[in-house]
Amino acid sequence: MADWQASFARAREESQIGGNALYTAESLIGTGSFGAVYRGTVRKTGQEVAIKRITVEKRSKNRELTILRTIAHPNIVSLLDAFYSKGLREEEIRLNLVLEYLPETLERLAVHYSRKNQPFPLLYAKLYCYQLFRGLGYLHINGLCHRDIKPANILVDTRSHRVVLADLGSAKHISPEETSAAYVGARYYRAPELLFGASKYSEAVDLWSAGCVLAELLLGRPLFQGQTALEQLVEVLKVLGTPNKAQVTAMNPAQGEFRFPALPKKPWNIVLRPDTPVEAADLLDKLLLYVPGDRLTAYQVLRHAFFDELRVPTTHLPSGRELPRLFDWSEQEMEGMPVDLLRDLTPD
Repeated sequence: MADWQASFARAREESQIGGNALYTAESLIGTGSFGAVYRGTVRKTGQEVAIKRITVEKRSKNRELTILRTIAHPNIVSLLDAFYSKGLREEEIRLNLVLEYLPETLERLAVHYSRKNQPFPLLYAKLYCYQLFRGLGYLHINGLCHRDIKPANILVDTRSHRVVLADLGSAKHISPEETSAAYVGARYYRAPELLFGASKYSEAVDLWSAGCVLAELLLGRPLFQGQTALEQLVEVLKVLGTPNKAQVTAMNPAQGEFRFPALPKKPWNIVLRPDTPVEAADLLDKLLLYVPGDRLTAYQVLRHAFFDELRVPTTHLPSGRELPRLFDWSEQEMEGMPVDLLRDLTPD
């Protein structure tokens, strides 16, 4: 059990007060259509937590709460507690999710280096993206699709360099035959099948989004920046070229006639920085693909040569400290991977 989990458990056991009296909300750290997130503390121990407050309907189930209660992984934000409180209006009810607190987001770190006109440190890009894909792999073997992967939803502990995926408000169990909303995820990271209006899609939308995150760290800015869904699609076409009819059908079989100028695919050495490793460009080539089924799975990504440095026992953080634990596979993870893949992912 991690230190923060132990201190939370002690607070729960020692406190004689239930509900939100256990916590103090200290500062607002994020807002959205869902509600707001506050940095808070456990009263009894002073342990920092994040409190996500959501307005809910009476007697309705919250999907995010249900999901967080059923999963546990070092690269997924942990649910510590949940309680209801009264809103501003008499009939209003608020669900409060008490989550582990990590002080930074990948978005803020990327902006920090961009403003200093410095490239994002390559070791950190490998380390953070490896943990991003490992967290996605765990979600996907549980049949879950995050649907809102973006740098703002990737939390980083800059002391240990551990990364967790947060904000599972859009996450859901995906079935190939079930229809789902196409208008999900931040526009810059939205997969092309969603831009084409597909209502039936797979966890591959997360792999596209994660590929966009990796490209952003390598490039110093978002790779595709459209101001509308149509403009976003045009930005994708400018880099990947115009998809053929078979590729469009693979993204959305219901897509009607598709007319765009015939644009060629741009080489990654033109799109990215000149010093970008060839392994990074190769990984993007295997993620940013029009046909969803052609994209690497999350666990296949972990085996890619771009992450080989993390498997070298002598690799350490610039401070000299060891890397966070990257290969402590759970039984569920081991059961969800082919034996040869698991062997390749685990250093001697």
